[in-house]
Amino acid sequence: MASGEDEGTISTGGNFLDKIPRNVLFLIITLAVNNLTLSYLIIVITAYLPQIGVTTQTIGLLLGVEGLSMAVSAIPFGIISDRRGRKWIIISGIIGATPLFFIVALTTDVTLLVVGGALAGILEGAYLATVNAMIADQTTLENRDSAFTLSFILVGGASSIGTALPLIIPPLSGVLGISFQAVHSDILILFGVFSLVSPAVIYMVLRGYREKPNPEGKLWRGASTRRVIKFSMINSLIGLGAGFIMPLIPTWLYLKFALPDTYSGPVLAVASLTIGLAAVFSPRLAKRLGSVGAIALTQGLSVIFMLSLAFVGNVTLALGVYIVRTMLMNMSQPLADSFLMSIVEPDERGFASSINSVIWRIPNSVTTIVGGAILASGDYTLPFLLAAAFYAVGIPLFYFIFRNTKAKA
Repeated sequence: MASGEDEGTISTGGNFLDKIPRNVLFLIITLAVNNLTLSYLIIVITAYLPQIGVTTQTIGLLLGVEGLSMAVSAIPFGIISDRRGRKWIIISGIIGATPLFFIVALTTDVTLLVVGGALAGILEGAYLATVNAMIADQTTLENRDSAFTLSFILVGGASSIGTALPLIIPPLSGVLGISFQAVHSDILILFGVFSLVSPAVIYMVLRGYREKPNPEGKLWRGASTRRVIKFSMINSLIGLGAGFIMPLIPTWLYLKFALPDTYSGPVLAVASLTIGLAAVFSPRLAKRLGSVGAIALTQGLSVIFMLSLAFVGNVTLALGVYIVRTMLMNMSQPLADSFLMSIVEPDERGFASSINSVIWRIPNSVTTIVGGAILASGDYTLPFLLAAAFYAVGIPLFYFIFRNTKAKA
């Protein structure tokens, strides 16, 4: 029996949201609100900073350093969470981006931006090492896919709001009589203050949750750990390919089509909202095809649309293709998270989450730096071709290796 079930459940009367544990529901809602602010920060970094003179190389460096810092910290945090508990680690991790909010709001100094990114990455490692494990610990095989799908929908919806916020910058600027840059800075400072409060909210949500850590747990758990390594190594191919262009889509839209953040932000918001709506069907697709089949199918179809982006010359068509690609690729994410958490031992979930995040993020961070340099050179096609090539290897490999693997806990 998963710990935390005695905290009660929320029943909606339907198959999708039936019997979601109350702790899980409130945790997901809190994380979704926090993700709204983070999404705004990301769109400011990738789409607005280039408009005020920050180079593409700097943006790629900032994102790359943030990812590499996460990679350094995630595994130790994951191991500690399995041995000592996850609650305080996730509370610490949720505050990670706070300094970066204030830095981006007040300066474009490269050194400060990179330092802020490094600190955000370290604490992001704490968050990523624990969040999926926290959800999995409080669910069972019967409701885990639904819980991860709910998380994906709410977090995606909040993300869509955050990335759409640049749409209000021009009217706010007019009403307040201040510059676009001043409005961006004020919102960033406001969100930075909010991020200081969010750890207290997480504490209130989890204060009644009783954890069951395993201080004597071994680092190597035989077949369970081998599954983690295989899953993560294959996933790293996807991360490596994605890094060339996916984090830099707003920058690509600005460089190729002169599309500012006031337009690219809302487009990314629509993409996030579409992902959330599509994810509703993820559990049903998994029941029909199995988790592995559903993941491989949706990701495989997305590659066709991603490759098409390399050759699209019309901005409206490019936005439409991007939205479809994003919907297909990411609607499989809750299934992948749930699948990984269900094929490892319960007291190895923090380690599994951290290993998967690290092995995905390290190549992703490196290729983001490379992708930024490629875009800066004026080549807007090569990053998509490189990404598609790695996807074309990773997705079939995942299917053939895991197609007969059954969830166990």
